[in-house]
Amino acid sequence: MELGDRTLLPGLIDAHVHLFLHPGAEDLQTVEESVPQRTISAVLAARDDLLAGFTAERDMGTEGAGSADTAVRNAIDQGSTPGPRLRISGNAIDILGGHEDAIHYNPEQHIFSNATYANNAAELVTVIRQQLKEDADFIKIYETGTDSLHDGHFSTPYQYSEAELISAVQEAARAGKHVAVHAMGGPGALYAARAGVVSIDHAYQLSEETMRLMREKQIFAVPTFTIEEYFADHAATPEQAERERQMLDFHAQEFKKQLAAGVPMVLGSDVGPFPHGTQAREFVLMVKFGMTPLAALQADLLNGAKLLGWGDRIGVLRPGYLADVIAVPGDPLKDSSTLEKVSFVMKGGVVYRK
Repeated sequence: MELGDRTLLPGLIDAHVHLFLHPGAEDLQTVEESVPQRTISAVLAARDDLLAGFTAERDMGTEGAGSADTAVRNAIDQGSTPGPRLRISGNAIDILGGHEDAIHYNPEQHIFSNATYANNAAELVTVIRQQLKEDADFIKIYETGTDSLHDGHFSTPYQYSEAELISAVQEAARAGKHVAVHAMGGPGALYAARAGVVSIDHAYQLSEETMRLMREKQIFAVPTFTIEEYFADHAATPEQAERERQMLDFHAQEFKKQLAAGVPMVLGSDVGPFPHGTQAREFVLMVKFGMTPLAALQADLLNGAKLLGWGDRIGVLRPGYLADVIAVPGDPLKDSSTLEKVSFVMKGGVVYRK
């Protein structure tokens, strides 16, 4: 197969996606759209991500569609529909009144949360067992929210205590699974690191102790800059745009501290609220905010493969690994934006784009 002067790379990995979300009012789409409709949208989103060069992804919660991502993963694995190889979590877990709860609606309408309630350690164990029964690959827990930034001071309340998170991690480990958390900052991020989660996603602000534990335990941070940039660029009002921009700038500065502290990074975009297939922008932003192009690729291909549990199968072009291959024009070690221009996609030896 002749591909000219294009650069060959292993298939890209996005460790934080939402296949069941699309641009628009996230709270309304999860209420107005049926689970079958959202599952069809997820299948199309998976195709778009694959054609953009992402041959492996971690779906971080269906946002109210239960374990429907199990069916999407299985259909892809069976060759019924094109998409990345997936690690899926089913519905994420949250507390009553937490980050994903329907708190801005008429209480008398009893609008469901976008996550599954668990309000203590015993309920966490029960919900985790149910999700594992429904064939989740890992467990996603919302650990912090809602976030605020005032005069340079960032704060975000925790949702589960350290002891509760330890119970969750132990229950998942009993079945050979891991826990990933949505955690923007402390003390929730510290509780998660002490409990031994596999990744801390978003990670706007991490304390010195949290960064030390993440480095020592090799707990991955997944920054998700692209979603922040998208929200700033598509805000409903100038005031909201300014708040989003301030949050992005704050996160970028904290990211530099995390790199200096040796926190292991993985690329994840939070795609879904912004269009699927456009998330290679995350490479550009990780470089803009402090990584070299090589380091960003290593965070994606090497660390991403480890995080997904496929470190011996993907992320490298080597005999014995899966034939996940993409091609881009130019040199991504000099210009990360070339990764937004994928022109060839092979997954498992099958060509999907050429």
